[in-house]
Amino acid sequence: MSKAIADLMNEHEAILSAIHILERMIATIEKATSVETKDIHDFIGFLKEFADKCHHGKEEGLLFPAMIGAGVPDQGGPIGVMLAEHAQGRKLIRDMEESISTDVDRMKLAQAAREYANLLRNHIQKENNVLFPMAERVLTETQLEKLYKGFEEHEEKVIGQGRHEELHAMLKSLQEKYPM
Repeated sequence: MSKAIADLMNEHEAILSAIHILERMIATIEKATSVETKDIHDFIGFLKEFADKCHHGKEEGLLFPAMIGAGVPDQGGPIGVMLAEHAQGRKLIRDMEESISTDVDRMKLAQAAREYANLLRNHIQKENNVLFPMAERVLTETQLEKLYKGFEEHEEKVIGQGRHEELHAMLKSLQEKYPM
């Protein structure tokens, strides 16, 4: 497996871990009489910064164009499906934000969070099992190396030095606060 694809798959593992935390947060929120909106804001910030800007940014800005350049269609195939699911995920994140913008709407928050969790699990499975193996078949070793370097540059530009570690520390803190 190339470093580029391994990088994306490692990020998938972090996102799946985050989804587990989100589900525990929602279970706690549904039982509680009050909601710590700071935790939800922090978590939504993680989704927007890490999952969307960083991870999806690598896919949309680098991987997908490389695959399209190698002859994979951008509409009607796996890339079109992934782009539609990225847009759907962004909508669900906005729904979660709206659910806590003034008075907390627990039902709306829980529904959007569960839909997001299900979407991302299925999305990651499709990328890991269909899209990424396809990328490794259609892209040359040189293209994959260039892609990996592009991923590193993208990450540095989008989230900056050391931010990965800060985001993981925030997730660890939430994981401790919302245990299984």
